[in-house]
Amino acid sequence: MTFSWTPHRFSGGALALDVANSVVLRGDPERRIDRFADPVVMDAFPAGAGRHGAERALFGSLEPVREDARAGLFALREAIDRHFRAEVLGQGTPALLAGLLEAIAATLRRSGTRPQALDTATARSALLLLAQPEPERLKICPNCHWLFLDRSRNRSRAWCDMAVCGNRAKASRHYHRNREEKGP
Repeated sequence: MTFSWTPHRFSGGALALDVANSVVLRGDPERRIDRFADPVVMDAFPAGAGRHGAERALFGSLEPVREDARAGLFALREAIDRHFRAEVLGQGTPALLAGLLEAIAATLRRSGTRPQALDTATARSALLLLAQPEPERLKICPNCHWLFLDRSRNRSRAWCDMAVCGNRAKASRHYHRNREEKGP
């Protein structure tokens, strides 16, 4: 199966969230897909982020993660997801924050001389998310459960991507409404 990093896959609004969202159906162990499990797909992520990512101007042209640093990126990705998902759900703890900060520090120590490497940029993006003045803008898509930043003026964005998840939700409601009207 061919996979490509399309604009929808960068709808998180921050590089750190897009990296966390590289795991599809995270909460469903039966259907869970880790897009970074394939090294070729993982190595293509920086180019996709450079084309479609919200922070592309901030981080510029990204480089793939070195093979010996991939485990560190996986640890950082999981710490990002655990911390920010818990924060959105109102279940954040100092231990989750400490875990994220430790993963960020380990990444920055390891990648020191490679500021454009994906792992370094992801760590910097996570730090920016931690410092954001409006943490309530961070949300979880009710359709795909990806993390995203709501940058809408009135803070009313409901889905990570209206063209994908929003349309799916609306189509599902329409289908169920019509089915109820017709009866059994």
